[in-house]
Amino acid sequence: MKDTITIDDFTKIEIKIGTILEAVRVPETDTLIKCVVDVGEETPRTIVSGIAHLRRPEDIVGKQLPYITNLTPRHIRGIESNGMLLAVGDVDEFALLHPDVPVAPGTSGK
Repeated sequence: MKDTITIDDFTKIEIKIGTILEAVRVPETDTLIKCVVDVGEETPRTIVSGIAHLRRPEDIVGKQLPYITNLTPRHIRGIESNGMLLAVGDVDEFALLHPDVPVAPGTSGK
């Protein structure tokens, strides 16, 4: 079991629903997909996710998925990633989480 966190720790995490507008494989990698994601801001974000070994880019375009949007940007294979996709499982098998009804990009929990 991982270390426990307080509710104050949890409230620091900003989770928003993003709609994937574009998705492409990152060249010379087995697992990375670069997505352009609408999270309800003026400009869509680029977010890199390690899901290409189990999902095809064309199959996720248009999907609404939850993202952590207040992480410090990270450079992955020369691409600045501005968020993190939330999914459950492990590296060999996982499920993408998604709303059960369409919501506006940028919708967050209360």
